[in-house]
Amino acid sequence: MTWFPILIAAVAALLLLAPLRRALVTGPIFNIYKRILPNMSQTEKEALEAGSVWWEGQLFSGQPDWSKLLAYPQPKLSAAEQSFIDNECEQLCAMVSDWDTTQVHQDLSPEAWQFVKDKGFLGMIIPKRYGGLEFSALAHSQVVMKLSTRCSAAAVSVMVPNSLGPAELLLHYGTDAQKNHYLPRLAKGLEIPAFALTNPHAGSDAASIPDTGIVCKGQWQGKEVIGMRVTWDKRYITLGPICTLLGLAFRLHDPEHLLGNQEDLGITCALVPTDTPGVNIGRRHFPLNAVFQNGPNSGNEVFMPLDWIIGGPALAGQGWRMLMECLAAGRSISLPSSNTGMAILATRATGGYARVRSQFKTAIGKFEGIEEALARMGGNTYLMDAARRMTAGAIDLGEKPSVVSAIVKYHITERARKVVNDAMDVLGGKGICLGPNNFMGRAYQQIPIAITVEGANILTRSLIIFGQGAIRCHPYVLKEMQATQEADAGKALCDFDAALFGHIRFSLGNGLRALWCGLTGSRLVVLPAGIAPETRRYYQQLTRFSAAFAFLSDVSMLVMGGDLKRKEKLSARLGDILSMMYLSSTTLKRYEDEGRQQADLPLLHWAIWDAMFQAQNAFEGVISNYPSRFAAWLLRRVIFPFGRPYVVPSDKLGHEVAKLLIAPSATRDRLSSGMFIPTGADAENDAVGVIELALAATIAAEPIEARIRAAQKAGKIAGQDAAQLARHASEAGLISAAELSTLERRAVLRDKVIRVDDFPQDFGLSASLHAPSLRQAA
Repeated sequence: MTWFPILIAAVAALLLLAPLRRALVTGPIFNIYKRILPNMSQTEKEALEAGSVWWEGQLFSGQPDWSKLLAYPQPKLSAAEQSFIDNECEQLCAMVSDWDTTQVHQDLSPEAWQFVKDKGFLGMIIPKRYGGLEFSALAHSQVVMKLSTRCSAAAVSVMVPNSLGPAELLLHYGTDAQKNHYLPRLAKGLEIPAFALTNPHAGSDAASIPDTGIVCKGQWQGKEVIGMRVTWDKRYITLGPICTLLGLAFRLHDPEHLLGNQEDLGITCALVPTDTPGVNIGRRHFPLNAVFQNGPNSGNEVFMPLDWIIGGPALAGQGWRMLMECLAAGRSISLPSSNTGMAILATRATGGYARVRSQFKTAIGKFEGIEEALARMGGNTYLMDAARRMTAGAIDLGEKPSVVSAIVKYHITERARKVVNDAMDVLGGKGICLGPNNFMGRAYQQIPIAITVEGANILTRSLIIFGQGAIRCHPYVLKEMQATQEADAGKALCDFDAALFGHIRFSLGNGLRALWCGLTGSRLVVLPAGIAPETRRYYQQLTRFSAAFAFLSDVSMLVMGGDLKRKEKLSARLGDILSMMYLSSTTLKRYEDEGRQQADLPLLHWAIWDAMFQAQNAFEGVISNYPSRFAAWLLRRVIFPFGRPYVVPSDKLGHEVAKLLIAPSATRDRLSSGMFIPTGADAENDAVGVIELALAATIAAEPIEARIRAAQKAGKIAGQDAAQLARHASEAGLISAAELSTLERRAVLRDKVIRVDDFPQDFGLSASLHAPSLRQAA
């Protein structure tokens, strides 16, 4: 057996001696890798390289550094930001409602629009030196969330100018002249911005927009200048029908080489005043009865000077890079904030309704079937708001987390859909009859809008979260790909060699770690000091899932190679695992940031168990559909050697969550923190405000009613209904006059809560109350 040590020595020499290894091992692998690596377009390259890698990179590492998560500073509002939310934002909420905007104005009222402009809502992201509010991402998120608990038209009208659009693009890429001219006007509401990207033939595939600009000479203000003739056809453009400044994306061509040798310059972004001759705006879409301004716009060979390009002529053709680099911030804030607000409204108001509304002499919130829906609502809302806050905090730390922004966009909007559906099931008839007394109907109608915009959810889940995450978050994959682009052959081989063998060590390490954690139930995972005992097991299990996910990802890339990009179902499930780990991390961070509120533990436990159960199912979904059955067998034995550890959240836990939603408490207030709740004299006539009043009255009335029922059962009093029994109990001295007044007040408020709206047979059209706008829309 003398050959065995010789063989070992030869292999060791081959692997340890870098020049020999590169010549005999890495070189041939590098040549094969370059041949099989799919071609990457410039737009794909820019999309992949845009943004930054944040906490999701730790989750991809196989051994997250939990001390790093806990060290992230808690996102907090400044005094000025809190004052704005408590005052200006509160005032705007009081001025608007979904019913008035949809049925009376078909938009925000003129007074509300003027308030929005005057108070700086359109300039939250614009620095103070230009007249803006210069709010943090958290403040921006809080404003959008609060408005979303009241009125979708207000939320969207404020959200869009502060998201990806003219202001943000100007801040990052505009010339000094462009910034000095437009930013003060945008901050003061003198300009209404919109950004036009989507073309009828290029929706999700936005990089293929057919809208074109041709560099040419033309007349401008009496002089011949080099400019562009731009032709475009856009749709779904929010604020487009009323905008005064249109951010426009198109592909710029220079056939006469007036700007240089390149003919196809690429996607370009320009700022176009909408009073420019040839610009067509004004018509509206009607997206599921939502009345925020949204519609098409177009132009045919509209001549415009080159200095309308954002950043000037020097940035012609750089539009796609601009959009990709700025996308993460807007996508991290807008829809996650608005949909969290919607969920908070649904959860707080529906929970209160479930305590006020009785059937079979029992509050409906105490029926197990209703409890099941309420538990999902509470747990999902707790998790959604945790993800919203932590992600906004990342933006304020200077991150541009492109993968995380896709995670929160997809999963918060999907969970909002579940929360709203559950709310509608609990509300029953009250939820389906539209009118001023319905706080949920419009949200239910408009949920698919959030699912569709800023990257359709099916696309985001199937192609983006893991497709982008596997390259950006993995510590070695992007380095291997970049090595193929290196012009210096020697450096390319050295870079690829370092990345390849680092990748091999990384994969083997995670495979062994996943197996060890599976065999030990992850109980031996070492955690940083100071982890709360009640959450310790979650950190350990997340570490186990992180190692298993990293190993599964590497095996999948090895087994399927470039085909993994086309295995969209498997890619989607891999993305689900990464997403659930991120959402669980944000939930744990929220618990720490809020001071480990013990009363909130049912919400945390439900949210984590649900997320981990979904992650576990995603693991199983990948393994069960693996193209290689041997690899599937091996993966299952490594990842789940003793079976799957998680089950659905228990009924007992769900009961604890539901109880928190149907009674006033500090936990209920924390869960709905930031929500607009009408107060004062008008609260009783507001669909949400009256629920708050009725809930308090119901809690006060319940012990009195219990005494009356006991007296009735004992034969001391009799009556045909609750009101008669209360009067007889008062006359018999069983309850005081004040207690009778409490019961009567509760009855009045309860009847207002359960009331649904009705209208004339023709909905008032003959009286022309609301008919003109409705008929014109039709």
